[in-house]
Amino acid sequence: MRLLQPTRRIPMTSQTPRHAAIIGAGPAGLMAAEMLAAAGAHVDVYDAMPSAGRKFLLAGKGGMNITHAEDYASFITRYRGRAPQVQLWLDAFTPAQVREWIHGLGIETFVGTSGRVFPTDMKAAPLLRAWLHRLREAGVRFHMRHKWLGWEGDALRMLTPDGEQTISADAVVLALGGASWPRLGSDAAWVPLLEEKGVNCAPLVASNCGFDAAWSEHFSSRHAGEPLTTAAIEWLDPQGKRHKRKGQFVVTQSGVEGSLIYAISADVRDRIAQDGSATIWLDLLPDLTEERVFEEVSHPRGSRSLSTHLHSRLALKGVKAGLLRECLDKATFNDKDKLARAIKRLPLVLHAARPVAEAISSAGGVRFESLDGTMLREIPGLFVAGEMIDWEAPTGGYLLTACFGSGRAAGLQASRYLSEKG
Repeated sequence: MRLLQPTRRIPMTSQTPRHAAIIGAGPAGLMAAEMLAAAGAHVDVYDAMPSAGRKFLLAGKGGMNITHAEDYASFITRYRGRAPQVQLWLDAFTPAQVREWIHGLGIETFVGTSGRVFPTDMKAAPLLRAWLHRLREAGVRFHMRHKWLGWEGDALRMLTPDGEQTISADAVVLALGGASWPRLGSDAAWVPLLEEKGVNCAPLVASNCGFDAAWSEHFSSRHAGEPLTTAAIEWLDPQGKRHKRKGQFVVTQSGVEGSLIYAISADVRDRIAQDGSATIWLDLLPDLTEERVFEEVSHPRGSRSLSTHLHSRLALKGVKAGLLRECLDKATFNDKDKLARAIKRLPLVLHAARPVAEAISSAGGVRFESLDGTMLREIPGLFVAGEMIDWEAPTGGYLLTACFGSGRAAGLQASRYLSEKG
């Protein structure tokens, strides 16, 4: 492959702005580019994909969830152990300010019944188009199909459609994502490159993911793909504290996934890492008390089968009835007292998280202890943003809000760095 020499650097003068390179054209990278362009830097954005915001667009395919309207104190707790660090980003760019910023792009928003915030048309593409147009108007230049390979001296090595090239910049922001959805560019190829430079990275693991259960062939062949639209799950966090949450999830060929599972996935994943497996308890009828369930189970059923009786008295059928058969032995299933308790608290053992490549997001990455703000302590002038950093959050707008906030923080800090270089 052809190797080009690094671009000659020109000393900074009052007429010569500094050059900033952003690697990664997702939400964090684009926000960093916006901040740097506003500060007067020459900004080039590089991405390995054919177009910007590929994961952003796919995430918004079912409805672009931008942020969440819950009270700010509760919002911050969604970032678990890294809440204090993430709060530094979000105090400067709150969920309310995210909405104002989007309105400034000409995109109106609304708050759904769950508190989630969406664009009025529910689509990601118009928002991204408006944002890219504004960035280009501000002078930001985009270079697609440019994959970062590491360094050649102080220059950045890039694999481009014209071969391998080197690029020099006065400041660099990496916003390369984690390890989920690698087909869209988040392949974690940056991890060994940073570790070789002494950067401390936590292992990348699945977040907002499904889990494997040891289904029988009989059960999975009949019920894979069926949703549980009204259910609740009780679980233990790694410290042994008990929680319960109502929602929806889906039985898959290998286990379970869906919004309710994603909401508890960090605790379940950590319990599996700690104990080798994790037990959750399913409440198949969360709107009924245990006493009411016991009354209906105990009601005389005459010549009807128990399955028909449960269907008639409690509307237990399909996947819910199948779960009872799958998770209970025959003696327990035929004991009305134990059966009633199981309907309200059915134990399900989960054995492993699904692979990180299948997950909505990933946890792990550059540890905050390796950072001075968003700049790498080991590599002055190199900043990181977005999912590359070791934080995680549930779906519901929390992921995107923190990506915006971290990108903004990285862009502003990089701007200060360039200004101080003079």
